[in-house]
Amino acid sequence: MASIKQIQVTFDCAEPERVARFWCEVLGYVVPPPPEGFASWADYDRSLPPERQGASFACHDPSGAGPRLYFQRVPEGKVVKNRVHLDVRAGTGLVGEERLAVLEAECARLVALGAVRERLLPADEENESCIVMRDVEGNEFCLD
Repeated sequence: MASIKQIQVTFDCAEPERVARFWCEVLGYVVPPPPEGFASWADYDRSLPPERQGASFACHDPSGAGPRLYFQRVPEGKVVKNRVHLDVRAGTGLVGEERLAVLEAECARLVALGAVRERLLPADEENESCIVMRDVEGNEFCLD
């Protein structure tokens, strides 16, 4: 029997800390403490060579259940649709108007954090409603 592997989800982005802090707010994740000997991540960042400052940032699920998220600066901007798509499970187990109300409330919270609402995908015969959104750097995700 194969062993279960832990995963890390890596985001290519322009501003790793900004994007990481956005996703912390979306998912309830936390930023780990800075390395030993540093009072803050900013202090640690300033200790790096200039070309490495601000190059990466990470966060994790404080319960340990979810994957670690790693954000790395890349020189190229987002050109087309992202190839990894996160579904934020805000309405799990809910249906109809009750589900839609929960999704709309979460959408409003995330828009206040800098997300952009793209469109509502209404329920059909197979799927419940979801809301397509974009994060602070334009990566698509869904409130599901």
